[in-house]
Amino acid sequence: MPDKKQVLSDFYYREAKKRGYRSRSALKLLELARRFHIFREGDCVVDLGAAPGGWLQVARDFVGPAGKVIGVDLSGIEPLPFDNVYLVKGDVFDPSVDMKIMEIAGGPVDVILSDLAPKFSGIHDLDHARQIELARSALKLAGRIIRPGGRMVLKLIMGSEFDKFLREARRMFQSVRLYKPKASRERSSEIYLICNGLRCLSNQ
Repeated sequence: MPDKKQVLSDFYYREAKKRGYRSRSALKLLELARRFHIFREGDCVVDLGAAPGGWLQVARDFVGPAGKVIGVDLSGIEPLPFDNVYLVKGDVFDPSVDMKIMEIAGGPVDVILSDLAPKFSGIHDLDHARQIELARSALKLAGRIIRPGGRMVLKLIMGSEFDKFLREARRMFQSVRLYKPKASRERSSEIYLICNGLRCLSNQ
C-alpha cells in the first residue's frame, strides 16, 4: 500500500497532467504566484532553466497576451502555442544570453524566475554548493536586466551557504520571503525565495 508521501506526489503529478502542464513543478509556481502576487498582466518574464516549459505555461497565463515570457535553457524546449512566449537556448553563465534576452524584451524585464538545478550527485553538500552557484548567477543576471522595483523567484537547496546567499538577496531586493510550496516533496530540502523591489540596476 503506498504511503502518504507517495500518494501526495502522485496527486500533484496527476493534477499537473490534468491541467495540461508539462511538469508537476508548474503547480509550485502557480501556488507561489497566487500567494505572493508575483505576476501582473503585461509583465515581461524571464524563466531560467525553463525546460520542459511548465513554468512558461503558468507565467503566460498570468501575464496574458499583452506580456512576454522568455524561457532560457541549455536543452531544447518544445515551443508553446503562443506568439508571446520566446525560447532561448543558452547558458546563464554566457554573457551573450543577456543580450538575447534584452533584445527580445526590448529593455529591462519585470520578473525573473529561476528553477535552475545542477545534475544531482546524491552528495548533499556538493549539490547544495553547485545549486547556490547557479542561483548566484541568476541573482547577478537579475541585477543586470530587471527593472528597478522588479521581482524574482529563486529555488534554493538548504545548506551551509544558504544564510550567506539570503543576505546577498536581501541587499538587492527590498523584500525577500521564504516559502516551500505544498507540491514540493516532503523530503526535499528545496525552498523558494520570493524577492520584491529590486533596489537598483547595477553591474552585479
